[in-house]
Amino acid sequence: MPPKSKEGVMFSGAWISWAHTVVAYTAFLGALVTGLYLHYHKIVENEYYGYPDEWFPSVSATIGDRYPERSVFQIFIAMTSGPRFALVFLWYILTARPDSVLPIFVAGTGLFRTLTCGGWTYVTSTDDHGWHDVFMISYLVATLPWTLGCIALSPKENSKALRYRKILAGTFFGTLVPLIYFFIQHKVHRVAGAYTTYAFFEWALILLDVGFDAVTALDFQGFEVVIRDVQGSSRGKDFRVSDAVLEKEKGKPAGQIFGSGFFWSEAVDAAADIYNGFVFWSMLTSLGLTVWYFPLWHMGISGYEVMVMCTISPFLLCSSSVRSLVIKNTRYVHLLSLTGLLAYLVKTPEFRLFAVGFGVSMTCLAWSATWYAERSQAARLDARVLAWSIGLLASSLTKFASHTNNPIWPIMHAENGGWNKLGLFLALAAILRSTRQTTDNRGGLETMGSPASSHILAGLGLGGLIFGMHSLLSDSSTMILWVWEGFPVRGPIAANGVITLLAMGGGVLLFIWLQERASSWRNFSLLGSGAFLLTNYSNWTGFFGAVLMAIELMSLAPSLIGSAARRGPAAFGLGFLIYNILVLAHVWVVAYAFVPGGPLMREHTDWVMTATVVFIGAGIYTMPASKENIKSRQRSNRNGRSRFKSYYVYSLMVLELLAISVSYLRFPTNDYTPYHKEEKVITAGVWTIHFSLDNDMWSSERRIRDLIKELEVDVIGLIETDLQRIIMGNRDTTQYLAEDLGMYVDFGPGPNKHTWGSALLSKFPILNSTHHLLPSPVGELAPAIHATLDAYGEHIDVVVFHSGQEEDPEDRRQQSEYLAKLMKESPRPLILLSYLVIKPQEGNYNTYVGDKSGMKDIDPSDWDRWCEYILYKGIKRSGYARVSRSTITDTEIQVGKFIVGEAEGSDERVPEEQVAEGLRFPAMFRGEGVRGHQYHVFDEPRYYY
Repeated sequence: MPPKSKEGVMFSGAWISWAHTVVAYTAFLGALVTGLYLHYHKIVENEYYGYPDEWFPSVSATIGDRYPERSVFQIFIAMTSGPRFALVFLWYILTARPDSVLPIFVAGTGLFRTLTCGGWTYVTSTDDHGWHDVFMISYLVATLPWTLGCIALSPKENSKALRYRKILAGTFFGTLVPLIYFFIQHKVHRVAGAYTTYAFFEWALILLDVGFDAVTALDFQGFEVVIRDVQGSSRGKDFRVSDAVLEKEKGKPAGQIFGSGFFWSEAVDAAADIYNGFVFWSMLTSLGLTVWYFPLWHMGISGYEVMVMCTISPFLLCSSSVRSLVIKNTRYVHLLSLTGLLAYLVKTPEFRLFAVGFGVSMTCLAWSATWYAERSQAARLDARVLAWSIGLLASSLTKFASHTNNPIWPIMHAENGGWNKLGLFLALAAILRSTRQTTDNRGGLETMGSPASSHILAGLGLGGLIFGMHSLLSDSSTMILWVWEGFPVRGPIAANGVITLLAMGGGVLLFIWLQERASSWRNFSLLGSGAFLLTNYSNWTGFFGAVLMAIELMSLAPSLIGSAARRGPAAFGLGFLIYNILVLAHVWVVAYAFVPGGPLMREHTDWVMTATVVFIGAGIYTMPASKENIKSRQRSNRNGRSRFKSYYVYSLMVLELLAISVSYLRFPTNDYTPYHKEEKVITAGVWTIHFSLDNDMWSSERRIRDLIKELEVDVIGLIETDLQRIIMGNRDTTQYLAEDLGMYVDFGPGPNKHTWGSALLSKFPILNSTHHLLPSPVGELAPAIHATLDAYGEHIDVVVFHSGQEEDPEDRRQQSEYLAKLMKESPRPLILLSYLVIKPQEGNYNTYVGDKSGMKDIDPSDWDRWCEYILYKGIKRSGYARVSRSTITDTEIQVGKFIVGEAEGSDERVPEEQVAEGLRFPAMFRGEGVRGHQYHVFDEPRYYY
């Protein structure tokens, strides 16, 4: 009961909520009204359009730098801070309960949001763009845990408030989808009016955000704030209401997870387990890369491919003596596996591969032994598998932040962005921490009473699961490139990889909160539906299938691995064997021209996807009955182990917030200015980059970037760029190059189109692009990109093309005729950046060059070519150069300069002294050049009228 004394001031706690709501809305709406009245045309104008194309201002334009609307906003937002701090404090008082960290976490998040709001309010982008973005990103990132935390803690007695919170939160997050869509329409496609539509959704977010906090007025009606001048000790907390809520919720999965105390020692244990999982996935994903180096240089089977079988080491656990030895010494097996991280110190590629292979064999053995040892402790086993699964998410997030390279891979070192030493140090600490306790239940349950065939079915399920997770989820951009169809953008871009990461986290939560329902046949049907959509559709429709697959694969992992653990150790060995077969199959579909039996698997990614889903279905079929599983988990949960899952949820939230931050920072906002716009020059090049592995097995993205930048290339066609397979590390070199060099990028036919890849990077906007698969009746598929660029206000076509190999002359003949027809029909000036495999003046050369195509050779006298050619029509050729590759790849880079708006001109050459400075190639590559790059074949670049 409130005190009956009339001394002092008393008012309802709801007034704090109302004060916060009114003043906050006044800050934004007051600035809007002021801006519309005083500076309407100025605040609706953006970088591309003004009134009447854009007719409503965004939030940032309204509350930005213009006086007096900026002052109106800042004055009222300052007044909001008092009620805001009081609101956070009252919410903590309402929800605090003994031995629970969630109310403290949510309150801390609320204070953090309040402080960062002041940061982006009073430090504008004009004052300091960097700090403004830091405060803004921090505020947006903290919104997710604040919203979800308030819903989780909302008193269940007040169902009305809970319902409003769910509606407002759902609408808020749902609004983000069209918000991002129209921002892309404005920023990437430059659609007139898109920013106005974006502005309406942006204002809606403001109204919903403030409205969400306004719901606290319903909760605070039971509070009476009393201000009295007294002396005495402070009152203690009254936990009665919160305890009642907790008592109702503790029988539910979420209640079991968050209803327990927080202990830093257990949090460190969880972090160590997850990092150990991260190390597993880092080593497993590096194996394919180090194997791929050898068939890449041999142009066929090298013999080193046998190293992929090092993952079947869990078969050793079938021996009882080996099994006992490994389980008793799991820590030492994990430590031995770190040779996979130490491999970067080995300079010789063959020995580096052997070090990685040994490390992978040990980590597969150690994790399988750990799962088997925990087989009769369901909650402990779930915790181990969750750490392993979240480790995959951490690996994918690390690659997302590092432009698809993992900084602790053995192809990385300090010079190309590696963090090997730090990764190794953390791995040592994580292993020592996470291997302190392992249960060996040798007297426990060996099987669950199923027939012997269940070992095989469980192994099939495990193999399909690991392959699906590795091939599709080990990089956030893999499935995006599956559905990418070129410009204009009609689907997700690389920065949208955060959606994949959020879906993966959603799969983990699906299992934690729904337990056995996450591994039902209904969820399996969703997995199959996702596989069908991803395989057969493009753009957002196909990506919806990708999201379904990410959720379902992650949610199925604990149940499938738990089932395999209960079937005996043979299931793990068989699972990794099936995984290896699927790995080889999904390489065979594109490498069919170089491997035995290749034509059987040619272009059958659909077979591989079907096998993956069917194998997972076999694993689900052999799972223990749900009731039996539930009883097992209930017995295990009595030990309090389920509380440990809360730390995985906290870790998951941290990772997802980091993913959102990385996505924001990676969203393309480059200045796409060509190098010599005064002369209206296009410097175009072609380069076969050999899958971004240099001659010494190091990742070569940074060296590639340096040469492109120093040559001042505006448009470049890259050949052999499709790295989105297990054997190539699921990478995408073009992301790093495009973002670092400030270029638009079009990735050629995707990984599901069975080519070795082509890519186009351009300083000029790509207005439209079409992907082609040229006729290839016998040999490998030939990819091509036909793009139209907006170069200095004129439309210029560029074609990037990779023809078939010399072993298949009929393929190359048909491809030359297809491409000649394509180029002949283009009504615009056109530049071909190509890999043709011909000799100058002979055979198919006369199809590519001449009347059939309308194309001219940039230098017909250059006799020393075989693969790379630059052709053109309808544009003036100004210069041509060839620059040596150093040890980056096996092919030089060829570069040509073209002048937009001028006729083709003659073949007469002029000295460099007579050429304008902006038309010259850099002098730094003359003579011995730099870093092994110099002009070669010719002593100097060739110039023309």
